Amino acid sequence: MKIVKGLLLGSVATLAASSGAMAADLPVKAKAVEYVKVCSLYGPGFYFIPGTDTCIKLGGYLRMDVLANTNSDHTGNYAGAGGAQNRFTNGYTWRSREDLNVDTRTATEYGVVRTFFDATFSWTSDSYGAGAAAGSTVYSPIGTSAAPNNASAGGVAAGTVGVYYAFIQFAGFTMGKAVSQFATPWANYPGNNFDGLVGGGGTITGVNQFTYTAQFGNGVSLALSAQDQSAYTQAGVQNLGVQGTGALGPYGASDYAGTIAPDLVASLRVDQAWGLFQASFAAHDNHAAYYGATELTGHPDDKWGWAGQLALSIKNIPTGPGDTINVQGVYTNGATRYNIQDLSGAGAFTYFGNTSVPGAYQSIGFGIAPDSVFVSGGSQQLITTYGVRGAYVHNWNPYWNTSVYGAWAQVNYNSTAKGYICGPGGTGVGGSFGVLIGATSNLTSCNPDYSIAQIGTQTQWTPVKNLTFSADFTYTHLDQNYAGTITYPGSAAIGKPAAVYSLSNQDTYMLLLRAQRNW
Repeated sequence: MKIVKGLLLGSVATLAASSGAMAADLPVKAKAVEYVKVCSLYGPGFYFIPGTDTCIKLGGYLRMDVLANTNSDHTGNYAGAGGAQNRFTNGYTWRSREDLNVDTRTATEYGVVRTFFDATFSWTSDSYGAGAAAGSTVYSPIGTSAAPNNASAGGVAAGTVGVYYAFIQFAGFTMGKAVSQFATPWANYPGNNFDGLVGGGGTITGVNQFTYTAQFGNGVSLALSAQDQSAYTQAGVQNLGVQGTGALGPYGASDYAGTIAPDLVASLRVDQAWGLFQASFAAHDNHAAYYGATELTGHPDDKWGWAGQLALSIKNIPTGPGDTINVQGVYTNGATRYNIQDLSGAGAFTYFGNTSVPGAYQSIGFGIAPDSVFVSGGSQQLITTYGVRGAYVHNWNPYWNTSVYGAWAQVNYNSTAKGYICGPGGTGVGGSFGVLIGATSNLTSCNPDYSIAQIGTQTQWTPVKNLTFSADFTYTHLDQNYAGTITYPGSAAIGKPAAVYSLSNQDTYMLLLRAQRNW
């Protein structure tokens, strides 16, 4: 009996010891894994950043453009090598681009705190220009009027990085780089991909600003903004007493002083199911430096310019589901970029063409639109512009749509400015235009006023969601008011000789083919 009892007690002890050893070998319980969770508060694509109450969304697109008859990425052949219309003018320009944006949002007791960042990574083909030796060329010439898209040391094309948007939104405030509050929701694109439409402000690549937006309900809002003017809304304060260079050269030299006042913008918007109405206003300070090299030469007083814009969008019109009409009109005085917007080259139009005038080598057309001009001892003379642009977009079916669009802008100089530019008797001799062309001109009309007219059409095919192929054709007409002939000094950078040129209207066109995958 004692033997049996001893065996039982030993077995229990052995099992207990074994169990303890096994328990000691068990792993410590792992911390729960924090999986990424969907955030449904702000729409599809948002996720909670693990361990936080902040939601994040990544997005962007990959785009490929091929453009016919232009040296730029779809802003038109208005000047430089593109406007030369010779062997320096590209038959095509090519661009590949990746866009990346990061959107974060956090709910707080003051409302949603949002940050938004958008950057582009691009590779764009560029232009050839005259080299250091006669009869030689260089790719992407640095420091010429044919400003390169992608110039790097040694004149070799390279990829570029651009920051479009970088802003914070909190309690009605927008702080950072965003589209101007003056712009419409469609910015530069009422129904097009072409970047160079006149007839309204754009800043599609963003402008530094401090904005407060008040929401009144029922889609009504009012935005009040101070925005940086130096990047996109300075069209030029031209000192006619100094020989200029580049596209604005016929009208003296750019003579900006340091930034002293931001542009002040107000925008009232009504956004409802039927469409949108918007009224925008901008005040723009023109702050010039000195008449000459030092403070002793004096300076013109500042002059404030302004711009006003009305815009209307009508949705779901009877021609078909999703069809839209977008239209806007703008008037500016000393604030030209709010009409001839930052991506348009139509404010510095120097374009060559053929001629039938006896004794003339070729024809040339000038269309130049700064904010103001002045001479030594004189005051700034503000330039007036007005214009319209718009588009009708028709959806044939869920996969195809076609738009027809157009734009027009008029540029006017006052009588004092015309006297500065054209000189005695309006001949161009003695004025800034006469300095450029010399005294051997034979002008029958010297008038810097001009207009730009544009018309185009675009067709898009979206075979699957977020993949779109488009073709966009744009025609541009310059209607300028100079007449007669001039002795143009020539431009070695674009192969133009010093010769007699007739002054006449000019026409150009461009075709943009695009493939874009949004994600």
